[in-house]
Amino acid sequence: MIKNLFYLLIPAVTLMAENLTIGLGPYFQTQPYKGASAIVVPSPVVFYDNGIIYARWTRIGLYFYGHKANKEANEKYSWGFSLTAQPRPNGYKPSDSDALRGLDEKKTSFEGGLAFTIYGEGKYLEAMLVTDMLGRYDSYIAKIESGFQKKIGDFTFYPSLVGVYESKKFTDYYYGISQEEAARTPYSAYQPNGGLRIGAQTYISYPIYKKWSAFFNLRVDRLTNNAKNSPIVSDSLMYSGLASIIYTFDF
Repeated sequence: MIKNLFYLLIPAVTLMAENLTIGLGPYFQTQPYKGASAIVVPSPVVFYDNGIIYARWTRIGLYFYGHKANKEANEKYSWGFSLTAQPRPNGYKPSDSDALRGLDEKKTSFEGGLAFTIYGEGKYLEAMLVTDMLGRYDSYIAKIESGFQKKIGDFTFYPSLVGVYESKKFTDYYYGISQEEAARTPYSAYQPNGGLRIGAQTYISYPIYKKWSAFFNLRVDRLTNNAKNSPIVSDSLMYSGLASIIYTFDF
């Protein structure tokens, strides 16, 4: 599995930032599969949005229709439709643990589709519909996320709730057991339906010196019922996080 692709998505609140922010730090993510170790990798951090194109960590996008709030007209909210693409880091190799030996490799992928975002007054709502562009799970997922900005002293928090509908083909590819796999492993065949994965997270920033800041992420996701009932899954929760130092360029 490509270990430097990440499960996280930077939330839509970063659309409010017009400057370029870059950074680097360690990222970790637990794996729900039996015996599979957590991923710990160095993660580059890139935020950029000029109203035409954007980058939010591993995700990129291109706006094609929208409206930016006019403060002189007392408009409070901006919104936009965009084409977007992102990596899909789910998957495993049979060598990742003894419990996965004999199964087929489930590969990472790359997704592309549409996104809609509305934000203003420190709040945001984003909806996405993306499809598998590399023919791995050969289907789609749909995501909705809502959050807000909260300042406490010098700390800025961006808590949000996330809901992701994972299709039958997606769930079956990453968590199912085919008849062929069942014939060469101790597992029975398992062909799950799709379901809703829910998550909660917060991003935290703290200014250090001038344009330098500390940046953190903490997130927990609960697998869909059909995914967590898979015979190769040992944990219904996935935990992930990041600790990074970032620098913001002014334009």
